[in-house]
Amino acid sequence: MSNNYQAEFQHWIDRERCAVSLINLVGTLWFERSVELVLFRKPLFDIGSSEILAHHQYASEVSGRSISVYDTLEIAETLTSCNLAPSRIDLGRLCAEWQDEHSRFPAVRDFLGVRLKDHIGREKRNLQPKDVVLYGFGRIGRLAARELIRQTGKGEQLRLRAIVTRSCSEKELIKRAELFRTDSVHGPFQGTVKIDVPRQALIINGQAIFFIAAPAPEDVDYTQYGISDALLIDNTGVFRDRTGLSRHLAAKGIAQVLLTAPAKGDVPNIVCGINDAGYPGPESVFSAASCTTNAIVPVLQVIHNHVSIRKGHIETVHAYTNDQNLLDNYHPKYRRGRSAALNLVITETGADKAVAQVLPELAGKLTGNAVRVPTPNGSLAILNLTLAKAVSLEEVGTLLRSASLFGPLSEQIEYSVSNEVVSSDSIGNSHPAVVDGPATIISQDGKSLILYVWYDNEYGYTRQVIRLAKKLAGVVRLTYY
Repeated sequence: MSNNYQAEFQHWIDRERCAVSLINLVGTLWFERSVELVLFRKPLFDIGSSEILAHHQYASEVSGRSISVYDTLEIAETLTSCNLAPSRIDLGRLCAEWQDEHSRFPAVRDFLGVRLKDHIGREKRNLQPKDVVLYGFGRIGRLAARELIRQTGKGEQLRLRAIVTRSCSEKELIKRAELFRTDSVHGPFQGTVKIDVPRQALIINGQAIFFIAAPAPEDVDYTQYGISDALLIDNTGVFRDRTGLSRHLAAKGIAQVLLTAPAKGDVPNIVCGINDAGYPGPESVFSAASCTTNAIVPVLQVIHNHVSIRKGHIETVHAYTNDQNLLDNYHPKYRRGRSAALNLVITETGADKAVAQVLPELAGKLTGNAVRVPTPNGSLAILNLTLAKAVSLEEVGTLLRSASLFGPLSEQIEYSVSNEVVSSDSIGNSHPAVVDGPATIISQDGKSLILYVWYDNEYGYTRQVIRLAKKLAGVVRLTYY
């Protein structure tokens, strides 16, 4: 027994050493080449060795393959000498393909030369950084700020330059810095925050970010802060139609506007990965739809493309939000005036109608409703679907698992194989949709399907906003998923 213990522990130490080496290579590629390495979309940058190994375990479980840190380290070492253009590369996919095809190639370098031929050559992607302004600094605004700063790298993509609030005294600047540093749901910010009162700015991880007080969108001259041709992300929800959102375009220095809520009227509601092709084009005002729409649409598209959906009902079990009252008090909407921390609250959702805007082929086929529950974050969408033809449980599982690992929706969908997942497990997940594989239900005739989709209604949605922002700004790196 003692020998077995020592052998297993030594094996762990060996893998942890490889993980540390992999961390160093990930950092080198990120800062020197603007190349980001992920493992089946799990981040590898700015994390510890134990988390690296946990990601490898997940990769092996969900793919049904042995995804070894020894193999990913060998691939990463070879990538450092490949003269890559700015890219986002999935080591999980490369590792799986190398296992299938290694007999065809003398060495890993030859394999990568074929697989990544479109990525080799720095000249293949020349990124011009885009200035970003956050209008509002609430739940989504602060998470967006954290994520923009975390992803800055060499500053070749999105650069957060300013944050706009209704007012900004010295006291308010200090309070906002503290709200940014600490978060009851998402934990502390892993970085440095310094308050620069004379410049009315926060210096976050070395980046000076101005705080601008503005009672009206058109009143700000952003060029005075060195900001030009910027993308403004409005996360206040105050302006929802083209007339209101276009007021931002009247401000000097703003070229595009992105709303982090469902838009009204003719403003395009976009779910990144689904209907983002062809933008920005002549359009300058956009919406990233809602967190629930981003959670359900990718899954619905995968199912509908495989076997047509005849009709369905979407029930959302949603964490409470700032829109509700903490204790019973007046609220203009039904039921939302009752204490959010003590009640299940039935309320409406526009997700079913929003699906029709993003996936027109499902127009009129879905109904939807929502129940707000006493949790601060982490939600669940229940998709009750009637299908045009029969499918099996195994068929649906294989379909969604494959979509989560390979292809155009692998950033949007994660597939969980655990029987023990609960809502808090979704917190911090970068995917807007986490399919609970073991919870899937299919009727005896195979034509009624119930899917359970978890989502972090704050962070998962924010990551979708950032993906769309990069798309609109034209700073998307080459990708290999």
